[in-house]
Amino acid sequence: MHLAYPAVLSALLFCTGVYGVLARRNAILVLMSVELMLNAVNLNLVAFDVWLSRTAEETLHSGQALTLFTIAIAAAEIGIGLAIVLAVYRNRGTSDIDKLRDTAEGHGGGTDGDAPAAEKAEATA
Repeated sequence: MHLAYPAVLSALLFCTGVYGVLARRNAILVLMSVELMLNAVNLNLVAFDVWLSRTAEETLHSGQALTLFTIAIAAAEIGIGLAIVLAVYRNRGTSDIDKLRDTAEGHGGGTDGDAPAAEKAEATA
């Protein structure tokens, strides 16, 4: 099999993942898109490892070893990410990224983070 087939499939998977990260509003779908991008990288690592092992005399299979590390990191990322999303959903009642960003930025009433403290100091004086 030619190297172009898995490379094109990997590029398509990665582009689909990037689109999912940029276009989706649900935090769980964003995490799924990140997983899709990591799987595209894994496919690329294994494809290039097989391609390079055919040309090299020594076969170290370093691409496959890196793929195992990437899978372990992806599993830890999705576990921690889902725990954070569930905790935020329980506290805020939504997993919409835009609404979470609006509530985080909307505490001060403006762009200055010290404005509420200054208003409180004026009110007590």
